[in-house]
Amino acid sequence: MRRFLGRKWMSTSTVGWWDNVVPAPKDPMLSVTEAFLSDTHPKKINLGVGAFRDDEGNPVVLQCVRDAEARVAGAEYLESLSRQGSLKLVMESVKLAYGENSDVVKEGNFAGVQAISGTDACRLFAEFQRRFQPESRIYLPVPTWPNHHNIWRDAQVPQRTFQYYNPASKGLHFAALMDDVKNAPNRSFFLLHPCAHNPTGIDPTDEQWRDISYLFKVKNHFPFFDMAYQGFASGDLEKDAQAIRIFLDDGHLIGCAQSFAKTMGLYGQRVGCLSVLCVDKNQATAVKSQLQQIARAMYSNPPVHGALLVSTILGDPSLKSLWVKEVKVMSDRIMKMRAALRDNLEKLGSARTWEHITNQVGMFWYSGLNPEQVDRLRNEFHIYMTHDGRISMAGVTTGNVDYLTNAIHEVTKSG
Repeated sequence: MRRFLGRKWMSTSTVGWWDNVVPAPKDPMLSVTEAFLSDTHPKKINLGVGAFRDDEGNPVVLQCVRDAEARVAGAEYLESLSRQGSLKLVMESVKLAYGENSDVVKEGNFAGVQAISGTDACRLFAEFQRRFQPESRIYLPVPTWPNHHNIWRDAQVPQRTFQYYNPASKGLHFAALMDDVKNAPNRSFFLLHPCAHNPTGIDPTDEQWRDISYLFKVKNHFPFFDMAYQGFASGDLEKDAQAIRIFLDDGHLIGCAQSFAKTMGLYGQRVGCLSVLCVDKNQATAVKSQLQQIARAMYSNPPVHGALLVSTILGDPSLKSLWVKEVKVMSDRIMKMRAALRDNLEKLGSARTWEHITNQVGMFWYSGLNPEQVDRLRNEFHIYMTHDGRISMAGVTTGNVDYLTNAIHEVTKSG
């Protein structure tokens, strides 16, 4: 049977193919931005944004990026890269993560491919894990970046969780973390944030990282690091990679996802790298070929322009030095806003303790505000954040910190 639709005949067998499709749940972070943009209040504040903002609340294009743009403009063909992406980007990224003089760099026992930012680096590894360790599972910290759950779910890798955050202390639940690592089946995969844990801003100390690394060796677990904020935690790129260096010194094989979205202000360029350490070059060659094959079916080849910018900056001593200084400036601004917010709240005589504002590091403050308080901040004060109380300190400025302080004080003073 055919049905007449306007000027065309359509078979009834083709009608209703997608009747079973319902709208997907909104991404909580994107929902915050949408609500903020639709608000017309003059004092509205967006504390959900995941990218750096200057003290006027504006996006920033780093000077090192502008200089790199000038150098690559017209100087490179913009033909597609191979599936492995930019070899220069991969090598410079590996140096950044594992150390310029590390054995990883000297011996080349790693499989590295350019990725479409950190999200794709995680997705490539998740698919690789499913194919070559099909009985394995991934342990994700509670909480973690919500998209981690989506990534490993879509790769059909079974998920488990391990305890990380302690709501009572608003700090690391180290004893519970170690228990979960100990009780996980041998040869499990664990996702770790090496610095500026998202969303809590809480990182283990170096001593705690050494204890975690030792237990991983005992249990023969595989550490996969998702590093999106190198430099943002302390302002020091080397210090922020210390967790990875500790595991490296202890002889672990490591997987690492890197992103330059936040640290170079290249959110829209989607530049990242995935590296997997191997026992020797032959194994690295095999692993790399499989990662390339996975990428081939997903998106064929990675984009060129962002990779040119990052590899130019990292490969040029003067541009890299400028970038290091600019990362420190960004980190210092975040720290300054943390100190101002804590100082303001304490001066208002709040009965609560606010040490966790400055004890946490990186772009995000895991405030401890409950959903009712978050709703009040949105409805009464036009202040937007995710429902779990995660606040992006990049949205806090000299101009709005007093207003934010008074609003937080108002919604928490009766608690």
